Amino acid sequence: MTSCHVTEDPIKKVAIFGGTHGNELTGVFLVKHWLENGTEIQRTGLEVKPFITNPRAVTKCTRYIDCDLNRVFDPENLGKKMSKDLPYEVKRAQEINHLFGPKDNEDPYDIIFDLHNTTSNMGCTLILEDSRNDFLIQMFHYIKTSLAPVPCYVYLIEHPSLKYATTRSIAKYPVGVEVGPQPQGVLRADILDQMRKMIKHALDFIHNFNEGKEFPACAIEVYKVMEKVDYPRNENGDIAAIIHPNLQDQDWKPLHPGDPVFLTLDGKIIPLGGGSTVYPVFVNEAAYYEKKEAFAKTTKLTLSARSIRSSSH
Repeated sequence: MTSCHVTEDPIKKVAIFGGTHGNELTGVFLVKHWLENGTEIQRTGLEVKPFITNPRAVTKCTRYIDCDLNRVFDPENLGKKMSKDLPYEVKRAQEINHLFGPKDNEDPYDIIFDLHNTTSNMGCTLILEDSRNDFLIQMFHYIKTSLAPVPCYVYLIEHPSLKYATTRSIAKYPVGVEVGPQPQGVLRADILDQMRKMIKHALDFIHNFNEGKEFPACAIEVYKVMEKVDYPRNENGDIAAIIHPNLQDQDWKPLHPGDPVFLTLDGKIIPLGGGSTVYPVFVNEAAYYEKKEAFAKTTKLTLSARSIRSSSH
């Protein structure tokens, strides 16, 4: 029996995006540092470009100016005619797509790392958009192993109706990096250190791959989004119950049917319905109040990747 390994093209161009959301400061801080001194992100034979994605939102320390930049990279928005009425983030998306993307560019970026913070207690999280991508599963396995014993979770957002048009989705290999808990508009040294290490290990993986190292078949545990759960609301649409203390900060922990999920001001507990255990993520995320999402339910899966090596060796 022959070993089933996949050869992939070597990685040539990598971008690191910070400030897709202008009030998530770790990515902003790191990218600005690397723009001044990029020594730690340089690897032989690799072009690594740090980039502030939403400069106006960064200046104002707000998530966005007109609309969420991390949701507008779809053909409809990218194809809109330039006009002064276009939302700032849609114009910006077109610029970013032109600079980095495959939609109108012969030479797209191979990998985009998009750096985010969450107010939820999610620790180090990698966001995967494709469960069949051997290269990314291998990279995530390498990062997880390198970070151990610090846990690193993988959030799989492969879903027919919940897949959104992310800033990083214009690359061949899109990678979301999400580290929390950190309040909006705040920097924390521990969170910054974790994100910095995640990028270091990712770049080391790319370097080893480009140098001809073969990565044997591997498997990782991932949490796949199933549905997003809104807060209970009254007839005016206002929030009528808040996250129960037993659920607060319990991202990635099993939540069983009947467990408390919400709590009203008069002490009424609203439990988890349904017949199966779920794993909540983005619990009580500040930025998701406007999106009517109290948390996302996920299910735990194992993904396997075949052995990979670079086609240049």
